[in-house]
Amino acid sequence: MSLNEVKGAAAMNKTKPLRVGVLIARARALENWELMILDRIIAAPWLELAAVFTHSHAFGEGKVSKLLSWGARLEASALARQPAYCPKHFDSRHHFIDIYDADSHKTCTADNITAASLRRLKLDLVIRMIPKSMADDAIAALPFGEWAFNLSDQRSADMAWFGYAEVLARASTADLVLYAKCGSEADRLEIARAAFNIKPSAARLSAFVRERSVTLLLRELARLADNRRFTPSAFVDPVGAHAPSLGNLLRYGSIVAGSISRKAFRSVTTKLRASPAIWTLYTGRGHIGDFDPSSAVEIPPAGNSIKADPFLFQHQGQCYLFYEAYSRSDRKAHIAVGRFDGNALIQVGVALERPYHLSYPFIFRDGDEIFMIPETHHARRLEVWRCCEFPLKWELHATAFEGQSPADSVLIRHGGKWWLFTNLSDFHAYEDHCSELYLFEVDGPALKDIKPHKRNPVVIGSTDARGAGRIFEHEGRLLRPSQNNTHGIYGYGLNIMEIEKLTVDDYRERRIRTITPSFKAGLHGCHHFDATDGRYILDARLTN
Repeated sequence: MSLNEVKGAAAMNKTKPLRVGVLIARARALENWELMILDRIIAAPWLELAAVFTHSHAFGEGKVSKLLSWGARLEASALARQPAYCPKHFDSRHHFIDIYDADSHKTCTADNITAASLRRLKLDLVIRMIPKSMADDAIAALPFGEWAFNLSDQRSADMAWFGYAEVLARASTADLVLYAKCGSEADRLEIARAAFNIKPSAARLSAFVRERSVTLLLRELARLADNRRFTPSAFVDPVGAHAPSLGNLLRYGSIVAGSISRKAFRSVTTKLRASPAIWTLYTGRGHIGDFDPSSAVEIPPAGNSIKADPFLFQHQGQCYLFYEAYSRSDRKAHIAVGRFDGNALIQVGVALERPYHLSYPFIFRDGDEIFMIPETHHARRLEVWRCCEFPLKWELHATAFEGQSPADSVLIRHGGKWWLFTNLSDFHAYEDHCSELYLFEVDGPALKDIKPHKRNPVVIGSTDARGAGRIFEHEGRLLRPSQNNTHGIYGYGLNIMEIEKLTVDDYRERRIRTITPSFKAGLHGCHHFDATDGRYILDARLTN
Protein backbone atom coordinates (compact mmCIF):
# COMPACT_ATOMS: atom_id res chain seq x y z
CA MET A 1 0.00 0.00 0.00
CA SER A 2 1.48 3.39 -0.99
CA LEU A 3 1.60 6.50 1.19
CA ASN A 4 -1.22 8.06 -0.82
CA GLU A 5 -3.33 4.93 -0.40
CA VAL A 6 -2.73 5.03 3.36
CA LYS A 7 -3.80 8.69 3.50
CA GLY A 8 -6.86 8.00 1.40
CA ALA A 9 -8.01 4.75 2.99
CA ALA A 10 -11.76 4.33 2.71
CA ALA A 11 -13.82 5.08 5.78
CA MET A 12 -14.87 2.00 7.72
CA ASN A 13 -17.80 1.22 9.97
CA LYS A 14 -17.32 3.56 12.94
CA THR A 15 -19.86 1.75 15.07
CA LYS A 16 -17.60 -1.27 15.46
CA PRO A 17 -14.49 -1.15 17.65
CA LEU A 18 -11.09 -1.39 16.04
CA ARG A 19 -9.83 -4.96 16.14
CA VAL A 20 -6.27 -4.82 17.42
CA GLY A 21 -3.58 -7.47 17.55
CA VAL A 22 -0.42 -7.21 19.66
CA LEU A 23 2.92 -8.85 18.83
CA ILE A 24 5.12 -9.69 21.84
CA ALA A 25 8.13 -11.85 22.66
CA ARG A 26 7.52 -15.48 23.52
CA ALA A 27 8.36 -16.82 27.00
CA ARG A 28 9.28 -13.38 28.29
CA ALA A 29 7.58 -11.50 31.13
CA LEU A 30 5.65 -8.47 29.97
CA GLU A 31 7.06 -5.14 31.12
CA ASN A 32 4.95 -2.52 32.89
CA TRP A 33 4.40 -0.41 29.78
CA GLU A 34 3.36 -3.45 27.75
CA LEU A 35 0.85 -4.50 30.41
CA MET A 36 -0.50 -0.96 30.54
CA ILE A 37 -1.08 -0.96 26.78
CA LEU A 38 -2.91 -4.29 26.87
CA ASP A 39 -4.94 -3.11 29.86
CA ARG A 40 -5.95 0.16 28.18
CA ILE A 41 -6.91 -1.55 24.92
CA ILE A 42 -9.30 -3.86 26.77
CA ALA A 43 -10.74 -0.97 28.81
CA ALA A 44 -11.41 1.25 25.77
CA PRO A 45 -14.90 0.65 24.30
CA TRP A 46 -13.68 1.72 20.84
CA LEU A 47 -10.97 -0.97 20.81
CA GLU A 48 -11.03 -4.77 20.89
CA LEU A 49 -8.03 -6.91 21.76
CA ALA A 50 -8.62 -9.56 19.11
CA ALA A 51 -5.31 -11.43 19.21
CA VAL A 52 -1.96 -11.62 20.96
CA PHE A 53 0.87 -13.00 18.84
CA THR A 54 4.12 -14.37 20.25
CA HIS A 55 7.45 -14.54 18.48
CA SER A 56 10.13 -16.97 19.65
CA HIS A 57 12.85 -15.05 17.77
CA ALA A 58 11.55 -11.59 18.65
CA PHE A 59 15.01 -10.02 18.83
CA GLY A 60 16.61 -11.75 15.87
CA GLU A 61 20.29 -12.60 16.22
CA GLY A 62 21.23 -9.28 17.82
CA LYS A 63 23.13 -9.55 21.08
CA VAL A 64 25.17 -7.22 23.25
CA SER A 65 28.20 -7.98 25.37
CA LYS A 66 27.73 -9.49 28.81
CA LEU A 67 29.36 -6.41 30.34
CA LEU A 68 26.83 -4.08 28.71
CA SER A 69 23.96 -6.34 29.69
CA TRP A 70 25.15 -6.57 33.28
CA GLY A 71 25.65 -2.80 33.47
CA ALA A 72 22.17 -2.14 32.09
CA ARG A 73 20.55 -4.43 34.67
CA LEU A 74 22.51 -2.78 37.48
CA GLU A 75 21.58 0.69 36.26
CA ALA A 76 17.89 -0.19 35.94
CA SER A 77 17.85 -1.67 39.43
CA ALA A 78 19.50 1.41 40.95
CA LEU A 79 17.97 4.25 38.92
CA ALA A 80 14.77 3.00 37.28
CA ARG A 81 13.14 0.64 39.75
CA GLN A 82 9.35 0.55 39.41
CA PRO A 83 6.52 -1.06 41.35
CA ALA A 84 4.92 -3.89 39.41
CA TYR A 85 1.91 -2.84 37.36
CA CYS A 86 -1.23 -4.77 38.31
CA PRO A 87 -3.63 -4.85 35.35
CA LYS A 88 -7.25 -3.98 36.07
CA HIS A 89 -8.65 -5.58 32.92
CA PHE A 90 -6.01 -7.68 31.20
CA ASP A 91 -5.57 -11.28 32.31
CA SER A 92 -3.31 -13.57 30.29
CA ARG A 93 -5.50 -16.53 31.22
CA HIS A 94 -8.53 -14.98 29.55
CA HIS A 95 -7.31 -12.48 27.00
CA PHE A 96 -4.76 -14.50 25.06
CA ILE A 97 -7.68 -15.54 22.89
CA ASP A 98 -5.68 -16.25 19.74
CA ILE A 99 -1.99 -16.86 20.27
CA TYR A 100 0.02 -17.61 17.17
CA ASP A 101 3.61 -18.66 17.52
CA ALA A 102 5.46 -16.85 14.77
CA ASP A 103 7.53 -19.98 14.13
CA SER A 104 4.61 -22.39 13.99
CA HIS A 105 4.16 -23.93 10.55
CA LYS A 106 0.50 -24.70 11.29
CA THR A 107 -0.65 -21.11 11.10
CA CYS A 108 2.39 -19.25 9.85
CA THR A 109 5.09 -19.28 7.28
CA ALA A 110 8.62 -19.69 8.57
CA ASP A 111 9.40 -16.83 10.94
CA ASN A 112 6.19 -14.91 10.23
CA ILE A 113 2.46 -14.72 10.77
CA THR A 114 0.53 -15.32 7.56
CA ALA A 115 -1.78 -12.93 5.79
CA ALA A 116 -4.49 -15.61 5.93
CA SER A 117 -4.32 -15.68 9.72
CA LEU A 118 -4.81 -11.93 9.93
CA ARG A 119 -7.68 -11.93 7.44
CA ARG A 120 -9.44 -14.67 9.39
CA LEU A 121 -9.16 -12.59 12.54
CA LYS A 122 -10.38 -9.46 10.68
CA LEU A 123 -7.71 -7.35 12.35
CA ASP A 124 -7.44 -3.63 11.61
CA LEU A 125 -3.85 -3.31 12.80
CA VAL A 126 -1.14 -5.01 14.84
CA ILE A 127 0.93 -3.25 17.49
CA ARG A 128 4.47 -4.61 17.47
CA MET A 129 6.37 -4.42 20.77
CA ILE A 130 9.48 -6.26 19.58
CA PRO A 131 12.21 -5.48 17.00
CA LYS A 132 11.26 -8.31 14.62
CA SER A 133 8.58 -7.21 12.17
CA MET A 134 5.96 -9.33 10.44
CA ALA A 135 6.27 -10.36 6.79
CA ASP A 136 5.30 -7.80 4.16
CA ASP A 137 2.40 -9.90 2.85
CA ALA A 138 0.99 -10.22 6.37
CA ILE A 139 1.24 -6.47 6.94
CA ALA A 140 -0.50 -5.90 3.60
CA ALA A 141 -3.52 -7.78 4.97
CA LEU A 142 -3.99 -5.14 7.68
CA PRO A 143 -6.05 -2.06 6.70
CA PHE A 144 -3.91 0.18 8.93
CA GLY A 145 -0.69 -1.76 8.94
CA GLU A 146 1.76 -2.68 11.67
CA TRP A 147 2.40 -0.01 14.33
CA ALA A 148 5.52 0.23 16.46
CA PHE A 149 7.62 2.63 18.52
CA ASN A 150 11.24 3.44 17.76
CA LEU A 151 12.09 2.33 21.32
CA SER A 152 10.80 -1.17 20.50
CA ASP A 153 13.48 -1.40 17.81
CA GLN A 154 16.25 -0.49 20.23
CA ARG A 155 16.34 -3.65 22.30
CA SER A 156 17.79 -7.15 22.28
CA ALA A 157 17.11 -10.20 24.41
CA ASP A 158 19.75 -8.88 26.83
CA MET A 159 19.01 -5.16 27.18
CA ALA A 160 17.22 -2.11 25.83
CA TRP A 161 19.39 0.83 24.77
CA PHE A 162 16.88 3.57 24.03
CA GLY A 163 18.30 6.75 25.61
CA TYR A 164 21.99 5.81 25.64
CA ALA A 165 22.79 7.74 22.46
CA GLU A 166 21.01 10.85 23.78
CA VAL A 167 22.80 10.77 27.14
CA LEU A 168 26.17 10.19 25.45
CA ALA A 169 25.54 13.07 23.04
CA ARG A 170 24.30 15.30 25.89
CA ALA A 171 21.22 15.89 23.75
CA SER A 172 18.54 18.34 24.85
CA THR A 173 15.71 15.83 24.36
CA ALA A 174 14.93 12.25 23.37
CA ASP A 175 12.37 11.58 20.63
CA LEU A 176 9.61 9.00 20.90
CA VAL A 177 8.29 8.08 17.45
CA LEU A 178 5.19 6.02 16.67
CA TYR A 179 5.27 4.76 13.11
CA ALA A 180 3.46 2.37 10.79
CA LYS A 181 4.55 -0.09 8.14
CA CYS A 182 1.94 -0.61 5.45
CA GLY A 183 1.89 -3.17 2.67
CA SER A 184 4.96 -4.40 0.87
CA GLU A 185 6.82 -1.13 1.22
CA ALA A 186 9.71 -1.04 3.65
CA ASP A 187 8.99 2.62 4.41
CA ARG A 188 8.13 3.53 7.96
CA LEU A 189 5.47 6.22 8.07
CA GLU A 190 5.36 8.55 11.05
CA ILE A 191 2.06 8.65 12.94
CA ALA A 192 3.07 10.79 15.92
CA ARG A 193 6.21 12.09 17.59
CA ALA A 194 6.97 13.58 21.01
CA ALA A 195 10.20 14.88 22.55
CA PHE A 196 11.00 14.39 26.24
CA ASN A 197 13.48 16.00 28.58
CA ILE A 198 16.75 14.19 29.20
CA LYS A 199 17.12 12.25 32.46
CA PRO A 200 20.32 11.52 34.44
CA SER A 201 20.60 8.02 32.97
CA ALA A 202 19.42 6.05 29.96
CA ALA A 203 17.63 3.54 32.18
CA ARG A 204 15.57 6.27 33.84
CA LEU A 205 14.94 8.02 30.53
CA SER A 206 13.84 4.81 28.84
CA ALA A 207 11.50 3.83 31.68
CA PHE A 208 9.98 7.31 31.72
CA VAL A 209 9.44 7.46 27.95
CA ARG A 210 7.99 3.94 27.81
CA GLU A 211 5.33 5.01 30.31
CA ARG A 212 4.57 8.11 28.21
CA SER A 213 4.31 5.92 25.10
CA VAL A 214 1.15 4.34 26.51
CA THR A 215 -0.66 7.68 26.47
CA LEU A 216 0.59 8.57 23.00
CA LEU A 217 -0.47 5.22 21.52
CA LEU A 218 -3.94 5.26 23.08
CA ARG A 219 -4.54 8.81 21.86
CA GLU A 220 -3.65 7.85 18.30
CA LEU A 221 -5.74 4.68 18.46
CA ALA A 222 -8.70 6.78 19.63
CA ARG A 223 -8.14 9.17 16.73
CA LEU A 224 -8.06 6.24 14.29
CA ALA A 225 -11.18 4.66 15.81
CA ASP A 226 -12.99 7.97 15.39
CA ASN A 227 -11.84 8.80 11.85
CA ARG A 228 -11.12 5.30 10.49
CA ARG A 229 -8.22 6.84 8.59
CA PHE A 230 -4.77 8.07 9.44
CA THR A 231 -2.43 10.40 7.61
CA PRO A 232 1.25 9.68 8.32
CA SER A 233 3.12 12.96 8.01
CA ALA A 234 6.66 11.83 7.19
CA PHE A 235 8.97 8.95 6.54
CA VAL A 236 10.96 7.61 9.50
CA ASP A 237 14.64 6.74 9.12
CA PRO A 238 14.77 2.93 9.42
CA VAL A 239 18.27 3.11 10.91
CA GLY A 240 17.81 3.73 14.63
CA ALA A 241 20.37 4.12 17.37
CA HIS A 242 22.69 1.17 17.87
CA ALA A 243 23.61 -0.41 21.18
CA PRO A 244 26.47 1.46 22.89
CA SER A 245 29.94 0.10 22.23
CA LEU A 246 32.29 -0.97 24.98
CA GLY A 247 34.37 2.07 24.10
CA ASN A 248 31.46 4.36 25.01
CA LEU A 249 30.67 2.55 28.24
CA LEU A 250 33.34 4.34 30.31
CA ARG A 251 32.33 7.77 29.01
CA TYR A 252 28.67 6.98 29.65
CA GLY A 253 29.46 5.92 33.22
CA SER A 254 31.31 9.19 33.80
CA ILE A 255 28.36 11.24 32.52
CA VAL A 256 25.86 9.38 34.71
CA ALA A 257 28.11 9.60 37.78
CA GLY A 258 28.46 13.35 37.27
CA SER A 259 24.70 13.82 36.95
CA ILE A 260 24.02 11.81 40.10
CA SER A 261 26.69 13.71 42.06
CA ARG A 262 25.25 17.09 41.07
CA LYS A 263 21.75 15.97 41.98
CA ALA A 264 22.94 14.69 45.37
CA PHE A 265 24.74 17.97 46.05
CA ARG A 266 21.62 20.00 45.24
CA SER A 267 19.55 17.75 47.50
CA VAL A 268 21.94 18.23 50.43
CA THR A 269 22.15 22.02 50.03
CA THR A 270 18.37 22.23 49.80
CA LYS A 271 17.93 20.26 53.03
CA LEU A 272 20.53 22.43 54.75
CA ARG A 273 18.76 25.57 53.43
CA ALA A 274 22.15 26.56 51.98
CA SER A 275 21.15 26.89 48.34
CA PRO A 276 20.77 30.37 46.83
CA ALA A 277 17.50 31.78 45.56
CA ILE A 278 16.29 29.73 42.60
CA TRP A 279 14.00 32.20 40.78
CA THR A 280 13.90 35.91 40.07
CA LEU A 281 11.51 38.18 38.14
CA TYR A 282 12.00 40.50 35.16
CA THR A 283 9.58 43.18 33.97
CA GLY A 284 9.41 45.57 31.03
CA ARG A 285 7.14 47.32 28.57
CA GLY A 286 5.57 45.28 25.79
CA HIS A 287 3.03 42.58 25.08
CA ILE A 288 3.12 38.92 24.09
CA GLY A 289 3.66 39.79 20.44
CA ASP A 290 6.73 42.00 20.79
CA PHE A 291 8.36 41.79 24.23
CA ASP A 292 12.17 41.94 24.43
CA PRO A 293 13.44 40.17 27.57
CA SER A 294 16.96 41.52 27.09
CA SER A 295 15.68 45.00 27.97
CA ALA A 296 13.74 43.86 31.05
CA VAL A 297 14.45 45.14 34.56
CA GLU A 298 15.04 42.63 37.35
CA ILE A 299 12.87 42.49 40.45
CA PRO A 300 15.42 40.56 42.54
CA PRO A 301 14.61 38.24 45.44
CA ALA A 302 14.41 40.10 48.74
CA GLY A 303 16.64 38.34 51.27
CA ASN A 304 15.68 34.70 51.21
CA SER A 305 12.21 35.35 49.77
CA ILE A 306 11.71 33.80 46.34
CA LYS A 307 9.14 34.84 43.72
CA ALA A 308 7.95 32.74 40.77
CA ASP A 309 4.91 32.08 38.53
CA PRO A 310 3.93 35.79 38.29
CA PHE A 311 0.49 36.93 37.11
CA LEU A 312 -0.36 40.59 36.48
CA PHE A 313 -3.79 42.05 37.22
CA GLN A 314 -5.09 45.53 36.50
CA HIS A 315 -7.51 46.85 39.15
CA GLN A 316 -8.83 50.39 39.65
CA GLY A 317 -5.98 51.94 37.72
CA GLN A 318 -3.26 50.01 39.56
CA CYS A 319 -1.14 47.10 38.32
CA TYR A 320 -0.93 44.25 40.84
CA LEU A 321 1.30 41.20 40.82
CA PHE A 322 0.21 37.84 42.23
CA TYR A 323 2.96 35.24 42.56
CA GLU A 324 4.20 32.10 44.26
CA ALA A 325 6.18 33.14 47.34
CA TYR A 326 8.40 31.13 49.64
CA SER A 327 11.71 31.29 51.44
CA ARG A 328 14.46 28.73 51.82
CA SER A 329 13.15 27.88 55.29
CA ASP A 330 9.62 27.16 54.03
CA ARG A 331 8.35 23.69 53.19
CA LYS A 332 5.48 25.04 51.09
CA ALA A 333 4.71 28.18 49.14
CA HIS A 334 1.80 30.60 49.40
CA ILE A 335 0.32 33.24 47.09
CA ALA A 336 1.53 36.78 47.74
CA VAL A 337 0.53 40.04 46.09
CA GLY A 338 2.35 43.29 45.39
CA ARG A 339 1.60 46.55 43.58
CA PHE A 340 3.81 48.22 40.98
CA ASP A 341 5.11 51.76 41.43
CA GLY A 342 7.02 52.24 38.21
CA ASN A 343 9.22 49.16 38.04
CA ALA A 344 9.39 48.84 41.82
CA LEU A 345 7.19 46.26 43.52
CA ILE A 346 5.53 47.32 46.77
CA GLN A 347 4.50 44.40 48.94
CA VAL A 348 0.78 44.27 49.81
CA GLY A 349 0.48 40.98 51.70
CA VAL A 350 -0.48 37.32 51.58
CA ALA A 351 -3.38 36.72 49.22
CA LEU A 352 -3.88 33.02 49.92
CA GLU A 353 -2.26 30.43 52.16
CA ARG A 354 -3.28 26.82 52.66
CA PRO A 355 -1.91 23.78 54.54
CA TYR A 356 -0.50 22.60 51.19
CA HIS A 357 1.77 24.07 48.54
CA LEU A 358 0.33 26.81 46.30
CA SER A 359 1.74 28.28 43.10
CA TYR A 360 0.72 29.58 39.65
CA PRO A 361 -2.03 32.02 40.78
CA PHE A 362 -3.98 32.44 37.54
CA ILE A 363 -6.23 35.44 38.24
CA PHE A 364 -9.00 36.60 35.91
CA ARG A 365 -12.31 38.45 35.67
CA ASP A 366 -15.70 37.08 34.72
CA GLY A 367 -18.09 40.00 34.56
CA ASP A 368 -17.86 41.86 37.87
CA GLU A 369 -16.34 38.90 39.69
CA ILE A 370 -12.62 38.20 40.21
CA PHE A 371 -11.42 34.60 40.41
CA MET A 372 -8.13 32.84 40.98
CA ILE A 373 -7.08 29.29 40.12
CA PRO A 374 -3.85 28.57 41.99
CA GLU A 375 -2.00 25.34 41.38
CA THR A 376 -3.09 22.96 44.15
CA HIS A 377 -1.95 19.61 42.84
CA HIS A 378 -0.58 18.68 46.28
CA ALA A 379 -4.22 18.76 47.44
CA ARG A 380 -5.05 16.35 44.60
CA ARG A 381 -7.71 18.57 43.09
CA LEU A 382 -8.29 21.82 41.20
CA GLU A 383 -9.59 24.80 43.21
CA VAL A 384 -11.29 28.01 42.04
CA TRP A 385 -11.26 30.90 44.50
CA ARG A 386 -13.54 33.98 44.36
CA CYS A 387 -12.36 37.36 45.58
CA CYS A 388 -14.42 38.80 48.46
CA GLU A 389 -12.28 41.88 49.13
CA PHE A 390 -9.48 42.71 46.72
CA PRO A 391 -6.70 41.70 46.92
CA LEU A 392 -6.35 39.79 50.22
CA LYS A 393 -9.68 38.05 50.94
CA TRP A 394 -10.77 34.99 48.96
CA GLU A 395 -13.33 32.22 49.39
CA LEU A 396 -13.39 28.75 47.87
CA HIS A 397 -15.81 28.87 44.93
CA ALA A 398 -15.48 25.48 43.21
CA THR A 399 -13.41 22.30 43.07
CA ALA A 400 -12.88 19.68 40.37
CA PHE A 401 -10.69 16.70 39.45
CA GLU A 402 -10.84 15.23 42.94
CA GLY A 403 -8.09 12.66 43.44
CA GLN A 404 -6.08 13.92 40.47
CA SER A 405 -3.21 16.41 40.38
CA PRO A 406 -3.88 19.15 37.81
CA ALA A 407 -1.10 21.71 37.39
CA ASP A 408 -0.80 25.15 35.78
CA SER A 409 -4.48 25.49 34.90
CA VAL A 410 -5.99 28.39 32.93
CA LEU A 411 -9.49 29.23 31.71
CA ILE A 412 -10.29 31.11 28.52
CA ARG A 413 -13.45 32.09 26.69
CA HIS A 414 -13.17 31.51 22.96
CA GLY A 415 -15.69 30.92 20.21
CA GLY A 416 -18.57 31.31 22.65
CA LYS A 417 -17.27 28.51 24.89
CA TRP A 418 -15.24 28.24 28.08
CA TRP A 419 -12.10 26.11 27.81
CA LEU A 420 -9.94 24.76 30.62
CA PHE A 421 -6.29 23.99 29.87
CA THR A 422 -4.47 21.92 32.49
CA ASN A 423 -1.49 19.61 32.87
CA LEU A 424 -2.45 16.20 34.22
CA SER A 425 -0.22 13.15 34.50
CA ASP A 426 -1.27 9.75 33.20
CA PHE A 427 1.23 7.60 35.06
CA HIS A 428 2.07 4.43 36.96
CA ALA A 429 5.60 4.98 38.29
CA TYR A 430 6.61 8.43 37.02
CA GLU A 431 4.24 11.29 37.79
CA ASP A 432 5.09 14.22 35.55
CA HIS A 433 3.22 17.45 34.82
CA CYS A 434 5.46 18.60 31.98
CA SER A 435 4.52 16.14 29.25
CA GLU A 436 0.75 16.20 28.73
CA LEU A 437 -1.65 19.08 28.10
CA TYR A 438 -5.34 18.31 28.59
CA LEU A 439 -8.25 20.38 27.32
CA PHE A 440 -11.83 20.49 28.63
CA GLU A 441 -14.95 22.34 27.58
CA VAL A 442 -16.49 23.74 30.78
CA ASP A 443 -19.38 25.93 31.86
CA GLY A 444 -17.16 28.62 33.40
CA PRO A 445 -15.54 29.18 36.81
CA ALA A 446 -18.20 27.04 38.53
CA LEU A 447 -16.82 23.93 36.79
CA LYS A 448 -20.11 22.07 37.15
CA ASP A 449 -20.05 20.75 33.59
CA ILE A 450 -16.70 19.38 32.38
CA LYS A 451 -16.35 17.66 29.00
CA PRO A 452 -12.97 16.16 28.05
CA HIS A 453 -11.70 17.01 24.60
CA LYS A 454 -11.82 14.01 22.27
CA ARG A 455 -8.11 14.43 21.39
CA ASN A 456 -6.82 14.48 24.97
CA PRO A 457 -4.03 14.92 25.73
CA VAL A 458 -3.99 17.52 22.97
CA VAL A 459 -0.22 18.05 23.36
CA ILE A 460 2.33 15.40 24.40
CA GLY A 461 6.01 16.12 25.02
CA SER A 462 8.08 18.14 27.48
CA THR A 463 9.14 20.70 24.87
CA ASP A 464 5.67 22.30 24.57
CA ALA A 465 3.00 20.73 26.78
CA ARG A 466 3.25 22.47 30.15
CA GLY A 467 1.51 25.80 30.55
CA ALA A 468 3.55 28.93 31.26
CA GLY A 469 0.92 31.60 31.84
CA ARG A 470 -2.46 32.84 30.70
CA ILE A 471 -3.62 32.47 27.09
CA PHE A 472 -3.89 35.70 25.07
CA GLU A 473 -6.02 36.85 22.17
CA HIS A 474 -3.62 39.17 20.36
CA GLU A 475 -4.17 40.77 16.95
CA GLY A 476 -6.62 38.06 15.93
CA ARG A 477 -4.40 35.21 17.10
CA LEU A 478 -4.72 32.94 20.12
CA LEU A 479 -1.31 32.67 21.83
CA ARG A 480 -0.36 30.22 24.58
CA PRO A 481 2.86 30.54 26.60
CA SER A 482 4.33 27.11 27.31
CA GLN A 483 7.39 25.75 29.06
CA ASN A 484 10.33 24.39 27.11
CA ASN A 485 11.62 21.66 29.43
CA THR A 486 14.82 20.48 27.78
CA HIS A 487 18.57 20.07 28.45
CA GLY A 488 17.73 18.14 31.61
CA ILE A 489 16.43 21.35 33.24
CA TYR A 490 12.92 22.04 34.51
CA GLY A 491 11.92 25.43 33.13
CA TYR A 492 14.80 25.80 30.69
CA GLY A 493 12.94 27.97 28.19
CA LEU A 494 9.68 29.68 27.31
CA ASN A 495 7.66 29.11 24.12
CA ILE A 496 4.96 31.18 22.52
CA MET A 497 2.53 28.79 20.85
CA GLU A 498 -0.07 29.91 18.33
CA ILE A 499 -3.31 27.94 18.68
CA GLU A 500 -4.38 27.39 15.09
CA LYS A 501 -7.49 25.32 15.78
CA LEU A 502 -9.64 25.02 18.90
CA THR A 503 -12.94 23.21 18.42
CA VAL A 504 -14.81 20.38 20.13
CA ASP A 505 -13.36 18.00 17.52
CA ASP A 506 -9.81 19.19 17.04
CA TYR A 507 -6.88 21.09 18.51
CA ARG A 508 -3.78 22.26 16.73
CA GLU A 509 -0.97 24.63 17.70
CA ARG A 510 2.49 25.59 16.48
CA ARG A 511 5.51 27.14 18.11
CA ILE A 512 6.24 30.65 16.84
CA ARG A 513 8.92 31.74 19.32
CA THR A 514 11.23 30.31 21.98
CA ILE A 515 12.94 32.42 24.63
CA THR A 516 16.06 30.85 26.14
CA PRO A 517 17.87 32.04 29.30
CA SER A 518 20.59 33.67 27.20
CA PHE A 519 18.71 37.00 27.30
CA LYS A 520 20.56 37.89 30.54
CA ALA A 521 23.92 36.76 31.90
CA GLY A 522 23.95 34.15 34.65
CA LEU A 523 20.52 32.65 33.98
CA HIS A 524 19.79 28.94 33.60
CA GLY A 525 16.10 29.01 32.69
CA CYS A 526 12.88 31.00 32.19
CA HIS A 527 9.47 29.38 32.39
CA HIS A 528 6.56 31.81 32.82
CA PHE A 529 5.11 34.90 31.11
CA ASP A 530 2.25 37.32 31.66
CA ALA A 531 1.29 40.77 30.37
CA THR A 532 -1.35 43.45 30.84
CA ASP A 533 -1.81 47.08 29.86
CA GLY A 534 1.58 47.39 28.19
CA ARG A 535 3.60 45.72 30.96
CA TYR A 536 4.99 42.20 30.81
CA ILE A 537 6.66 40.02 33.39
CA LEU A 538 8.53 36.73 33.34
CA ASP A 539 10.47 34.65 35.81
CA ALA A 540 13.98 33.31 35.37
CA ARG A 541 15.98 30.53 36.96
CA LEU A 542 19.18 31.57 38.73
CA THR A 543 20.56 28.10 39.48
CA ASN A 544 21.03 25.04 37.33
